[in-house]
Amino acid sequence: MRLMSRAPRTPRDSGPSALTLLLAFGGLLGFLAAGYGVLFTIVDDYKNEYGIGETAIGVVIGVGFLAGFLAQVLIAPLADRGHARTVVLAGVAVNVAGLLLMALGTSLVPILIGRFISGIGIGAASPAIRRIVILADPNNLGENLGRLLAIEVFGFAMGPAISAVLVGPFGIPAPFIVVAACTLVFVPFVARVHVTETVEPNRRRLALDLLRIRPFAGAVVLGAVVFVMIGAFDALWALVHDELGTTEWIANVGITLFALPLIFLGPPGGRLAQTFGPFRLATIGLVAGATFMFLYGVLPTGGLIFAVAMVHALSDGLTISSTSVATGMVVPESRQAGAQGVLGAAQAVAAGLMAIVTGAVYETFGRTVAYTVCATVMVTLVAIGAWLARPAWNLTRPMTPTPAAIESQPDPFTPG
Repeated sequence: MRLMSRAPRTPRDSGPSALTLLLAFGGLLGFLAAGYGVLFTIVDDYKNEYGIGETAIGVVIGVGFLAGFLAQVLIAPLADRGHARTVVLAGVAVNVAGLLLMALGTSLVPILIGRFISGIGIGAASPAIRRIVILADPNNLGENLGRLLAIEVFGFAMGPAISAVLVGPFGIPAPFIVVAACTLVFVPFVARVHVTETVEPNRRRLALDLLRIRPFAGAVVLGAVVFVMIGAFDALWALVHDELGTTEWIANVGITLFALPLIFLGPPGGRLAQTFGPFRLATIGLVAGATFMFLYGVLPTGGLIFAVAMVHALSDGLTISSTSVATGMVVPESRQAGAQGVLGAAQAVAAGLMAIVTGAVYETFGRTVAYTVCATVMVTLVAIGAWLARPAWNLTRPMTPTPAAIESQPDPFTPG
């Protein structure tokens, strides 16, 4: 039995309804990302005011990714069973609680707990948001996922900017409180927007059975590589520029400036992924990303690192949405939230582990070894992901695997 059959997705209204959903839920996703982004430019403040060391800072960053992993595996599939809006709203509430705890915490333990809680909320809400947007207009899923990426990156980019403006005059708690308040402002809009809820007929509580689809498994591995890169980049940026004595404005707003090309290139990058082929584009972009990560470890000055990072940002802007587009193109419509959750879970655990490992390697061996380890891991995983994706390497339009075909494949988690 063939695993996949080429079939057009069910046409849906791509007019105001899809646009309204994109604006409402995409805007909310942006503020969820902002809550994540505020953390990265205040790591030095944590170190100086609370006495939290480099390895502990990596753990704070990483624990949120690990919490997201749990939420995206265990909670996200509920969105495929008629509860997409509920999952989004519950995730927002949990995320806000975590942000407020991080605002109130002045030592490692409450900050870690707050970051864990926030990660649970973001991990639950994000796949449900993507499911809602994908199914609103599946024929344009590449561009719409690119738009979601642009909004999410814009929110993430605003996080460090909010911290830079507020921490000086108002202290460390201020950015967390402001982002929490802005997130809650979006809740009434999301609650009023009509969402077509569909019940997923598969009785499985989790979505790990989708890994029987080899191209989906390849998309998950390639998506994990993206966040191996992000986990290392985020964990090291402020520390490396502090070590090199980089001009303060570069260290403070560098991540924001890095994100700007992703904002503008997200939609055309999503379209390119759907037309050129998401697996091919992802592989090209990630090999380039590994090269940039290696260069960060050998360049002698913070200014040169910043210049290379701007080129890196252009490359990522055109390619980084490819794995999400690939996922949307190779799984059934009724399993989109679960699939996006598995993808996000792999990304979360990859980023969390790499942030922790990179922080420890940097503290012990320095930046050259830390960045080289990241680049090596990236290249190895890209090769594995591309090998798994071979059946859909040239994919340029959605392919629909039938439930029976998925069930007939060997269970990847059963020995033998």
